[in-house]
Amino acid sequence: MEETLRSSLDTIVGYVGLYGLSVLGAIFILVVGWIAASWLSDLADRGLSRAKRMDETLKGFLSSSVKYLVLAFTIIAVLNRFGVETTSFVAVMGAAGLAIGLALQGTLSSVAAGVMLLFFRPFKVGDYIDASGIAGTVKKTTLFITEMATPDNVMMVVPNASLWGVPIHNYSTNPTRRLDLTLRIGYDDDMDKAQAALIALVEADARVLKDPAPMTAITNLGDSAVDVMVRFWCAAGDYWAVKFDLTKAIKTTMDAQGISIPYPQRDVHLHHVNEKGS
Repeated sequence: MEETLRSSLDTIVGYVGLYGLSVLGAIFILVVGWIAASWLSDLADRGLSRAKRMDETLKGFLSSSVKYLVLAFTIIAVLNRFGVETTSFVAVMGAAGLAIGLALQGTLSSVAAGVMLLFFRPFKVGDYIDASGIAGTVKKTTLFITEMATPDNVMMVVPNASLWGVPIHNYSTNPTRRLDLTLRIGYDDDMDKAQAALIALVEADARVLKDPAPMTAITNLGDSAVDVMVRFWCAAGDYWAVKFDLTKAIKTTMDAQGISIPYPQRDVHLHHVNEKGS
């Protein structure tokens, strides 16, 4: 019995002597790796916070990516400490990552597009945009999707891949917008009188900017009317209100000035033909 116990103790001491240092080294690597991962993640977070245009979602994504990357290298170092062939392990992980990437390529493309959108910031929350027919007010942007509200307040969830790589028209970025209104008057009407009335009308509206100054021009001689255009600038937030109000005011002003707005018309000339066709 004594010999069996002594043999077991010798075996345990042998295992401790053989693997004890490896276990202690692995624990040390894990602790150092965990501390380094947290420290580098916090360092990346503080560095990214100094960037004025850095989005909070992108900042969190990049800082957490640093942490998990360091932890991945830590685990590989621990496995290598126990004699595991890490080259094969890394190759297997790479193959698995490639397979997952191919299976989720649509999702990953949206993630990549989300990173680009959050980094370059072609729009922000509250902006009204039109991206090749996808139009609405931006409510929220994440790594995967962008939530938008259509003009009639219907929520629209758009994958980021559908927004990145297409032209994006942002109607909210610039503080002012130009507005062109076109009036069609008859050929018998006074063009100078119509232009003066248009200028007086837009200049009387406090929402119309004085600089650049409003201007008018004759833009087209149509089949049945002369096109008179008035061009002016206003604040982006007043665009639709000014457009609707002045469109109605132009009709009222032209009626008061006795300037006609002709209907489309066409002159038809009939030629009589006798029985012999001459």
